[in-house]
Amino acid sequence: MSVKTRICMISDTHTSPPNPPQQLNNAYRYPLPKANILLHAGDLTKVGYRVEHETMIAMLQDADAELKLVIAGNHDITLDEQYFTTFGYTRHLRPEHLGAESILLTDDSTQADLRQSKTKTPNADQLRSYARSIKDLWTCDAARNAGIIYLEEGMHSFTLSTGATFTVYASPYQPEFYRWAFAYERDEDRYNAAPNGHQPTNPIPDFPGVDILLTHGPPVGILDQVPPDLNVGCEHLLRAAGRARPRIHLFGHIHEGWGARRGVWGSDGLKLESVATDAEEMLETRSAFYDVSGRAERPLRFGEETLFVNASVNTVGYEARNAPWVVDLELPLASG
Repeated sequence: MSVKTRICMISDTHTSPPNPPQQLNNAYRYPLPKANILLHAGDLTKVGYRVEHETMIAMLQDADAELKLVIAGNHDITLDEQYFTTFGYTRHLRPEHLGAESILLTDDSTQADLRQSKTKTPNADQLRSYARSIKDLWTCDAARNAGIIYLEEGMHSFTLSTGATFTVYASPYQPEFYRWAFAYERDEDRYNAAPNGHQPTNPIPDFPGVDILLTHGPPVGILDQVPPDLNVGCEHLLRAAGRARPRIHLFGHIHEGWGARRGVWGSDGLKLESVATDAEEMLETRSAFYDVSGRAERPLRFGEETLFVNASVNTVGYEARNAPWVVDLELPLASG
């Protein structure tokens, strides 16, 4: 037994809430499409200031979805405590120029203190306290009461009021990227057990353990291309996706990769099919919609197909105008 479930997917908002509703030439505008589940694949902020996180939490609180699942990304530096307390804090000592805007915010005494002591290492306890106060914003009762759940790396299980039950493997990490947060060396395999028996801390389970794979970074070769024709996704993540064969693999990170591919798993590897979009329809509905539910012309075949989605809201020039993705699919019905 299964139940049709609507999922709204976004990523890489970088502190940009939906544009005003009267901005009809922009598909990313208020309100976000209504859904059973809202997924955010990281890079919530530009550089992790408290006021940025508060802006994004307010946006998600207002979204019409029962469950709002969120992971961090490489720009959310205050959510990576080890990174922030050893290097990341230095990014709060100077403006971060991204697109037409620059974040220069001193939203509390911690930031003011950091700016006054550029020549010495700030107090580690002070940095740690600041990072943990940011995490508290995402994990406090107010966030949970609004349906917001911040996911650490690993497996998570949920049941909706509709009876739909599903599992999510979440990871904010991606191969090292200009010394930003949540990074690992490209030759490190975080997701698969090695032939010599080495076991990662949070490996991705085999099929059918994962319904939704939610990562900040893309798998190699899938919506991960940057100029000049370079694929910068993770090969280990692709191999893990091939073992897990989730219904959906959502990611972001590479803004120019926005789009979706229908992946068909076969004995000869993975075959990717483009998912068409209509510009006028996206402007009208504020989303790129794709139906793979049981009543669709071509329902998704769990275990044989995976829908890969890069839902980066921001363009490569940091303009928040890419449409959220909305997908209808079947999820298992909880027994009993």
